[in-house]
Amino acid sequence: MTRFSFSRWLGILIKEFIQLRRDRLTFGMIVGIPILQLMLFGFAINSDPRHLPTAVVMADPGPFARAYVAAMAHSDYFKIVGTVDEREADHLLDRGAVQFVVTFPAGFHRDLLRGKPPTLLVEADATDPMAAGGAISVLNQLGASVFAPDLPGLQRPATPPVELRVHRRYNPEGLTAYNVVPGLLGVILTMTLVLMTGLAMTRERERGTFENLLATPATPLEVMTGKIVPYILIGLIQVTLILLAARWIFDVPMHGSLLLLYGVVLIFICANLTLGITFSSIARNQLQAMQMTFFFFLPSILLSGFMFPFLGMPAWAQAVGNVLPLTHFLVLVRGILLKGNGVDLLWPHVWPILLFTAAVLAVGLKTFRRTLD
Repeated sequence: MTRFSFSRWLGILIKEFIQLRRDRLTFGMIVGIPILQLMLFGFAINSDPRHLPTAVVMADPGPFARAYVAAMAHSDYFKIVGTVDEREADHLLDRGAVQFVVTFPAGFHRDLLRGKPPTLLVEADATDPMAAGGAISVLNQLGASVFAPDLPGLQRPATPPVELRVHRRYNPEGLTAYNVVPGLLGVILTMTLVLMTGLAMTRERERGTFENLLATPATPLEVMTGKIVPYILIGLIQVTLILLAARWIFDVPMHGSLLLLYGVVLIFICANLTLGITFSSIARNQLQAMQMTFFFFLPSILLSGFMFPFLGMPAWAQAVGNVLPLTHFLVLVRGILLKGNGVDLLWPHVWPILLFTAAVLAVGLKTFRRTLD
C-alpha cells in the first residue's frame, strides 16, 4: 500500500489553486455570489415594504385632509405621487404605477367638526397581498394622532375619528395564489429556457461537433436563431400547462385576452432564449454556462417583484430590477390575467423587454464572431 506523501498532496493542492486562478469565472462566482446575496438581502429585500407610491383623490381639500396626507408621507409607508381625479386614479392602479389610491370624500372637514366619522376610501392594488398589510395598519392608527391637537374631543375617542373603507382591487380575498401562480410563469420560463439554451453551443464544443458547425456557410444570425426556435415551442408548451393548472387547480381569474397573453409570452421567451444563447457563445464549457445562468437568475427572482414587493424596494434596486425582463413580464402577466389590461397599458412594459433582447442579441452576435476567428 502506497504511503501518504505530503509532497504529492502539496503538489495537487497547488495545482488546484492554479486551476482556480485560471478559471476566472468560477473564482468570480465563488466570491461574487455571496457578496450579491449579502447586498440584495441586506439592502434591497424588505418584507415590510415602505415608501409605496400612493395617489390622492381630494374631493374636499380642507386642512384636515391635507394634514392626513402629510402624516401619511411622514409615516414612511407611503410616497405621495400627487393629487389626481378618479379616472386617472383607476388608470394608475391598472398600470401598476401606484400601490394605493386614497379618496377624501366631499364633506370630510365638516363631518370631522361635527363629530361624525367620515368615510376614507383606500383602494389597494392587491395583486401582491403582502405589499398592502403593513401600510393599511398604519392608516388605521393615523386618525387619532393627526386630528387630536385640533379636535380635543378626540383625545380619547370612543370610536375612530375616520372610518377606513379598504377596497382590495383585483384580489379582494387577498389570495397569494393570484400573485404567485402568474409569477411562476415567468420564473419557470427564465430558469428553464436560459439554462437549456445556455448549454446548447457549449455542449457541441465539448462533444467536438462545434467545428463542423463553424465549417458550414451559416452566418452567426442563422446559427443563433436556428438554435432558438425549437425552444420557443417548448416554452409555449410550458406556458399552456401552467395556465391550465392556474385555472383549474388554483382558480386564478383570467380577465384579459389569452391571445394577448401568448403574444407577451412569446416576446419574453425570445428574450430568455437570446440571453441563453449569448451565455452559450461566451462560456467555454457547460459548467460556466450554468454559472452564468445562476448569476443572472438570482437577481431576477429577488428584484423582479416575484418574492418581495417591487414598489417597496429602494430606488437603486428598482433601477436594477427594471433592466431585467422578468420584472416587466410579471407586471404584464398579472395585468392581463387579474386586471384585464389591454395593449395601451402593456406597451410601457413591452418595449423594455424588446430593448433588452436587441442589446443581448448584439452582444451574442459580436461574441459569436470572435469565436469564428
